Amino acid sequence: MLTNKDIKKLKDVFVTRKEIGKRFDDLKKDFQTANLKLLKETFTTQKDLEDFRKEMRESFVDLQTSVDNYAKKADTYFQEMVMLSHKVDRMEKWIYQIAKKVGLELKA
Repeated sequence: MLTNKDIKKLKDVFVTRKEIGKRFDDLKKDFQTANLKLLKETFTTQKDLEDFRKEMRESFVDLQTSVDNYAKKADTYFQEMVMLSHKVDRMEKWIYQIAKKVGLELKA
């Protein structure tokens, strides 16, 4: 059976929820401080920030254009595959009709 001494020893070894929460809050504050410091170092002026935003917007527009172009090519490809499939089905049907008229038995 556990005694009060045993429980105290366990409390000394294991971390409590309060301590975990406090450590998490401390890490969160440190992270926010580090991010703010990094942002201040990176963007020393308002112009730097505006230039960065403009560059990101241009990159995003380029990415959108690329995705749109790829989607158009993919759509065209899939339409061609559907048409090709219908063409192959039609030709296969003709081959079976010709074979039947000639008297050949084709196995599928």
